[in-house]
Amino acid sequence: MKRSRIPGRTVAVALLAIAASGSAVAAPKAGDAAPEFAGQTSDGETVSLSAYAGKVVVVSFWATWCVPCQKELPILEGIQQTAGKGRVQVVAINIESGDAFRSIARRATSLHMLIASDAGETAQRAYGVNGIPHLVIIGKTGRIIRIHRGYSEAAVDDVIADLNRALAQ
Repeated sequence: MKRSRIPGRTVAVALLAIAASGSAVAAPKAGDAAPEFAGQTSDGETVSLSAYAGKVVVVSFWATWCVPCQKELPILEGIQQTAGKGRVQVVAINIESGDAFRSIARRATSLHMLIASDAGETAQRAYGVNGIPHLVIIGKTGRIIRIHRGYSEAAVDDVIADLNRALAQ
């Protein structure tokens, strides 16, 4: 029996490619069913997408060191106040450590939107978050309407148009 010789580097690369393909989860896209997520409020309550079935849900991944995220929070607060909890639920998911999140949550008591922590990164993985800001608009049927990644203030009109489209469905 003749053995073929494969350089060690080639074998290692091939094994890594096989391992990555088996464990990699594709990021969801518009039209896909929104993945379930679980975050925690500062009170330790679990926050999940399924709790908002039938509503338009806006999920925003953010951090205190992200300047566009900081500018976005008051806009999201305005959306939550204007649309009302009966129609739209904004969930701002902080991606920082648990300690940082608790400190932030104590100072953000005037906000009416839901602020949750994803210190375990499960929601980030489920939604393919690899940079922030990252905003996902989920329709009443639980399908993703649109994902906004790395946007600026110039995208606000697009986000509002997407929300209006989701509310009209």
